[in-house]
Amino acid sequence: MEEKEQKSAQMPEEEILSQRREKLERLRNEEGYDPFVQERFLREHSLAHVLETYGGLQENEHAEDARIVTAGRVMTLRKHGKASFAHMEDETCRLQLCFQFDVLGEKEYGFFKKWVDMGDFLGVVGHPFRTQRGELTILVESFTLLSKAMRPLPEKWHGLKDTEVRYRQRYVDLIANPEVRETFRKRSRIINTVRRVLENHGTLEVETPILSSIAGGANARPFITFHNALSQEMYLRIATELYLKRLIVGMFGRVYEIGKNFRNEGVDTMHNPEFTAMEVYWAYANYEDMMNLTEEIIVAAAEEVGATETVYQGTPLSFERPFRRATMMDLVKDHCGVDFGAFETDEEARAAAKRKGLEITGKESRFLLLSRFFEEFVEEKLVQPTFVLKHPVEISPLAKRDPDNPDYTNRFELFVYGKEVANAFSELNDPFDQKERFLDQQAKKEAGDEEAHAFDGDFVTALEYGLPPTGGLGIGIDRLVMFLTDSRSIRDVILFPAMRPRE
Repeated sequence: MEEKEQKSAQMPEEEILSQRREKLERLRNEEGYDPFVQERFLREHSLAHVLETYGGLQENEHAEDARIVTAGRVMTLRKHGKASFAHMEDETCRLQLCFQFDVLGEKEYGFFKKWVDMGDFLGVVGHPFRTQRGELTILVESFTLLSKAMRPLPEKWHGLKDTEVRYRQRYVDLIANPEVRETFRKRSRIINTVRRVLENHGTLEVETPILSSIAGGANARPFITFHNALSQEMYLRIATELYLKRLIVGMFGRVYEIGKNFRNEGVDTMHNPEFTAMEVYWAYANYEDMMNLTEEIIVAAAEEVGATETVYQGTPLSFERPFRRATMMDLVKDHCGVDFGAFETDEEARAAAKRKGLEITGKESRFLLLSRFFEEFVEEKLVQPTFVLKHPVEISPLAKRDPDNPDYTNRFELFVYGKEVANAFSELNDPFDQKERFLDQQAKKEAGDEEAHAFDGDFVTALEYGLPPTGGLGIGIDRLVMFLTDSRSIRDVILFPAMRPRE
């Protein structure tokens, strides 16, 4: 029978589908049994419970007084004469089942051999025992066919590793790869940990609009849609920041949101246009408080799903506190030997950029070029968690200026393995300064910069009512999950990533 199963697995999928449709019709006609009619099954025990409770059974030992009622999907089948075996899998575990002619009787055993296929869902009643070969097994005393699989399970060494199939048909990936299910369980635990840490600090979870007439809160290209009832063009949000800061104005002291953002940009292993972010804002706090909070969140998440000492794609990472802290200017000086603090004119910075081989238009300021140097020559070298401080005002339209150096802001980005994971700053609460920065961004947008920040007049109005000193933080949940689960691509931690349509 094993040989027959192997030959079946080698058939074209459509041929197997056709055979299973015919088999379903025979089952209905010959047995009067429809496997899609069953509404529920009272599963009393998970397979994990069976393994934990009866894992101490010795070879040939039966727990005959135990009555196990469980259910799952048939993952393997070995049909023999009067004794057959299967492996059944539920959400977390796999366990062997034994079907015996002497136990089930001729009719029920014959039904099993004739009608049950790999991929089907069964509800079983039986007791656990350990076989002579030492495998914990349930001896099935009765069973119910709960649902038929009309398509075959993917082949172990072929279909399961095809990333196109894995992302496009995630349900097949989850069936075939238990480790993928575990990744998404860890994702859920990481998000729950983020919530727990924030709520322990008295932070209120809120929801803000996904559709907005202005794409604000970040410098990014938005997705555009149309609101028929309002007869106006709208945008999918690129960030939650401006709405959350309105809530601080409105006398909520600490708020956060975990939700989807949408940026109409490229796709690679670290970027997906639809992604999950957490943003939090605390009244009366600053960016240093946000650094401490970031460490607390990430350390707690790492401990929840493993340890603070971990490995990502073969590279050891340490999330032990405190994380390294360094200014953008110092990092550029260390890695490039270029001291932007010594430049008094933009021309000096442009000359340095040309010497380093950067393509420039000749209109860039020294502050913008500092950011370019960092992106080109420093980012990828920041493997261990590093807070990068003091970004130029020119690239930080929503951050408060550093009083000691007004060309720079009290802002940080957290980098891990060369990639940004978090972004935070002491929030700009001066409505006049904010309006001027919005106007500067609007000029850039009119000059063709699709990622420049839109002018948000209502947000300026909100600031005019008074925003207290506020610290704000955003963490990319998908990237954090990647690093804590050793997932190579962002698509590995998003259940249903967008895919190009099949031709």
